Amino acid sequence: MLNINGITVRLGGRVILDRATAALPPGSRVGLIGRNGAGKSTLVRVIAGLLEPDDGAAEMPRDTRLGYIAQEAPAGETTPFEAVLAADAERAALMIESETCHDDHHRLAEVHERLLAIDAYAAPARAARILVGLGFDEAMQQRPLDSFSGGWRMRVALAALLFSQPDVLLLDEPSNHLDLEAVMWLEDFLKSYRATILIVSHERDFLNNVVDHILHLQGGKLTLYPGGYDSFERQRAERMAQLAAAKANQDVQRAKLQDYIARNSARASTAKQAQSRAKALAKLQPIAELADDPSLSFGFPNPSELRPPLITLDMASVGYGETPILKRLNLRLDPDDRIALLGRNGNGKTTLARLLAAQLAPMDGAMAASGKMKVGYFTQYQVEELDTGDTPLEHMTRVMKGASPAAVRAQLGRFGFSGDKATTKVGKLSGGERARLALALITRDAPHLLILDEPTNHLDVDAREALVQALNEYTGAVLMVSHDRHMLEMTADRLVLVDHGTAREFDGSLDDYIAQVLAGDGKGEGKKANGKESRRAAAEAREAEKALRKKLRELEAEAARLTGQRDALDAAMADPARAPAHLAAQSMGELMKRRATVQERIDAAEADWLTASEAIEGAA
Repeated sequence: MLNINGITVRLGGRVILDRATAALPPGSRVGLIGRNGAGKSTLVRVIAGLLEPDDGAAEMPRDTRLGYIAQEAPAGETTPFEAVLAADAERAALMIESETCHDDHHRLAEVHERLLAIDAYAAPARAARILVGLGFDEAMQQRPLDSFSGGWRMRVALAALLFSQPDVLLLDEPSNHLDLEAVMWLEDFLKSYRATILIVSHERDFLNNVVDHILHLQGGKLTLYPGGYDSFERQRAERMAQLAAAKANQDVQRAKLQDYIARNSARASTAKQAQSRAKALAKLQPIAELADDPSLSFGFPNPSELRPPLITLDMASVGYGETPILKRLNLRLDPDDRIALLGRNGNGKTTLARLLAAQLAPMDGAMAASGKMKVGYFTQYQVEELDTGDTPLEHMTRVMKGASPAAVRAQLGRFGFSGDKATTKVGKLSGGERARLALALITRDAPHLLILDEPTNHLDVDAREALVQALNEYTGAVLMVSHDRHMLEMTADRLVLVDHGTAREFDGSLDDYIAQVLAGDGKGEGKKANGKESRRAAAEAREAEKALRKKLRELEAEAARLTGQRDALDAAMADPARAPAHLAAQSMGELMKRRATVQERIDAAEADWLTASEAIEGAA
């Protein structure tokens, strides 16, 4: 049970959390949602003990192990595999003690018993599985952390957190550094996680598939809803309708009271009744309206018409320096195309996007583009590189040289920067507002092609929905890289898979691709999954592999237990005076006979382990 009891937090004179209260059921998977700037991360930091609230507290049972990813990515010469294994501090300490504790045989037996209890000997395989799921192949697992980018090192931090198996797992936007394939793996992992989870996320598909409760933060208050995100939307709509009806009734009641007071206050015969009505009016609590944020808007200016095609690639290659990343590229983009690029991070999606944006030239083959075509290219770097000391108006004026003030204001207004918002310093804007500003800047000249590389990372659920609507109203071409399945499903009508050093059309739907990845065939042969039969076969294969892996863990535990017994017998024979009571009473012959039996069982367990391992490799 995680209880959030009356938490109040004030930052910079503003109330962020206002007596926020909720009780999360034990073992629940809860999605924490709310508008950008509502205080979700603040609440998570309070629960994690990183921020002291002005009032209230987060309460958990004694000895609850709480897990939260630190803001700084891990670094150094340590490998991802070593970093993940080290996350289980108890296991790491016991493993060291098992190798150094030779004199105290009683303590050594306790150490081995505890290692068996926490399944310590299966930990390396479990750590490797988590890293593979998050995109690290065997070679990457053995590279030093300093050789990875910040995003990949944050994946290591996430892997370490998942490996440590805390009783309460806190995840703040865990998918921001992941590709679609890793998000699907994480989703599958969390669905089977047996402890309490609190996840801050703005991805509706992720929330629908993982959580069983939604915790909505609005106006500093918390409301807990059962079910996933779609269920929350229905319940919220019903609540809004009820509030609207209650407010309408209250407005009628208020008007009647005000009218009575106005007509009867001055008359001596009715003054007391009017005074009583005035007291009732004063006690009438206003019902808050759940109004939409008027600044939540996206409006892409539509481009002039161009004859197709916009871009054609003919056996093109592209890369950096003299090293090609992608080869044999054959692709055509037309003015009305809506394309989603699929494939794991590192396969070359961004490289292909940069080629189409003319930031990279083809190393081989041919690329032809319309001479009049204008491209708007959005990346996360543009959000991070905004000058925090300037205002949106100053940014837009600088890039729209020669444009009238009215034109500059109009472009800002399309993205919700009107009035005071246009003259607010960027440093005071939320992440979502900065993303909107970056989109406003790249679309200032009405581009014919929008290339969007992870445009949703800083946007809340409602902002993402507004972006989907704006893209569907936009008449130009769109090419998108995103791990948000809802956005891809709602905007893309062509799927291009970037894998194996090239890019090709994916002949199937996004659901087909997801089924293919979850079945373990995410390598992209461009073939459509075969519906129910494919999914059933994949499910049967997963169940068979799960049974084999369970047997493997049991054999590992059995071998470790028997090894502990053998070590204890060796110690008793080496120093009978210090042997445990149950062994000290036995003769040397009995000890030797018992050791031989234990060794035979160890050999048998190891042979069975090899057989199970080969079966798993064969299934893979």
